[in-house]
Amino acid sequence: MLVDSEHSKDLNKNKLLTSEAILNQFMRVLPGIGVSTLVGLAALFLSQHYDAPAMLFALLLGIALSFLYEDTHCKAGIEFTACHFLRIGVALLGLRIAFGDLAALGWTTALLLVVAIISTIGVGIVLAKTLGLQKRFGVLTGGAVGICGASAAMAIAAVMPESNHKDRDTSLTIIGVTSLSTVAMVLYPIIASALNLDETNTSIFLGGTIHDVAQVVGAGYSVSEQTGDLATLTKLVRVAFLMPVVLCTLLILRLNVDQVADSKPLIMPKFLIIFVILMTINSVIEIPAAITNAGAEISRYALVISITAIGMKSNLKSLLEVGIRPIILMVSESLWIAGLILLAVCYL
Repeated sequence: MLVDSEHSKDLNKNKLLTSEAILNQFMRVLPGIGVSTLVGLAALFLSQHYDAPAMLFALLLGIALSFLYEDTHCKAGIEFTACHFLRIGVALLGLRIAFGDLAALGWTTALLLVVAIISTIGVGIVLAKTLGLQKRFGVLTGGAVGICGASAAMAIAAVMPESNHKDRDTSLTIIGVTSLSTVAMVLYPIIASALNLDETNTSIFLGGTIHDVAQVVGAGYSVSEQTGDLATLTKLVRVAFLMPVVLCTLLILRLNVDQVADSKPLIMPKFLIIFVILMTINSVIEIPAAITNAGAEISRYALVISITAIGMKSNLKSLLEVGIRPIILMVSESLWIAGLILLAVCYL
């Protein structure tokens, strides 16, 4: 009986120690999570007020407040937010996509999008090497341009190994693709009109080339409601390739694309598993709109808040030191995918 009593006391003591450790860990990250959330919500407010990309506002506000990352009280929480909120946001993207979207668009268009995405990433890798940048940066920018802009950049960055330039490269990519996407939202409908593209080809051009979903919606519905619907569907099919591309990125890194020995084994991240599960469920059964809308909102908030934290981790001086080469890379990738899709819809 005495032994049992002592054992029970030890168990209770261990539980108390565990609870205390969890509480201490939570209190350690709370300031950073709080400040990232507050700035992220401010970015969302500015986005709605000025009708501009929330991701860009979040990143720029984060960079402006990067001094908070130097504060020991906020540093741990900012790192936690940049990592884990990002994974939550990407995982919930699976609720927005279903395999039926691919069939609804048609296999010819789907094949065209596959070729466009793969070739854009390939161009990114080749040009990155030519410009003296890391091939990993080419994969990051090529994936962002080819799939879904800032969201793709964050998903690909999430599976890349830690390095001194990871956050800087992610920030550069998000700034670049968001800016280019905004320009495309205005310019591409004008190009489609000048070339006298019909409604279907205009939709495929807009949905297959503009980087971010929000800008595709803006460009498509600026032409017509039908164009907006089909352009958005085309874009969602591109988003559906996010998971395969991220998995391929893991394989590429495993094959040491930068000739750097990565000792970590190839393990599929849990957030990608959740992404696949949610996408599969959404394809098999009809999930109530209230759930999918709630998931989309949580995903949006999580991604914006994580982008804010990534911006806080970025150093403006290091961003400026990179120079014009990343801009040349992303503009070239954007011109490649736009030219390829435009050529296909005009002549095929």
